[in-house]
Amino acid sequence: MDQGKKYFVHESCTVDHDVQIGEGTKVWHNSQIMSGAQIGKNCVIGHNCFVGPEAKLGNGVKLESNVDVWDLVTLEDYVFVGPSAVFTNDLNPRSKYPKKKYPEYGQWVPTLVKEGASIGANVTVVCGNTIGRHALIGAGAVVTKDVPDYALIVGNPGIQVGWICECGTRIHFKDGDETTCQTCGRQYIKEENRVLCKT
Repeated sequence: MDQGKKYFVHESCTVDHDVQIGEGTKVWHNSQIMSGAQIGKNCVIGHNCFVGPEAKLGNGVKLESNVDVWDLVTLEDYVFVGPSAVFTNDLNPRSKYPKKKYPEYGQWVPTLVKEGASIGANVTVVCGNTIGRHALIGAGAVVTKDVPDYALIVGNPGIQVGWICECGTRIHFKDGDETTCQTCGRQYIKEENRVLCKT
């Protein structure tokens, strides 16, 4: 535990002075937190991660190893990001024409991952998209469009193959537009291409 701090940073990490790190957060081996980054309470930043100066992590976020959270990426409370998942923030990157120097060629694009969503290992999230609350993105998928709340996404490009409960159990709407999670008992209603939790 750092002297006077209420969070833990491993001695191998590089953490700039002007960062916000919440109480109870742990930052593990060889990670880098840039000036301006915002990290909430009780987060776990795995080894060899990077958090950019305009990145925002809510409370209870977990980054597994080798995850880079670039500028304009926002992870709300309790988002899980599996190892080696990739975020982007530039739809037409050019080494010769960086966006800050040549804004006429485009701008960085934000990405939002909403509360409780889980992103599997080796997922790529193309910028400009929103991943809904408690959605689950299967390992290796490529997110190319917005993902609804509670959606289960797999493949490249990512396609929706079903729905998933907040607790992580797959849910099925076999008898109409309502269902109950067999694990935790939460109740859901389906309206067209969206699912709402009733309890």
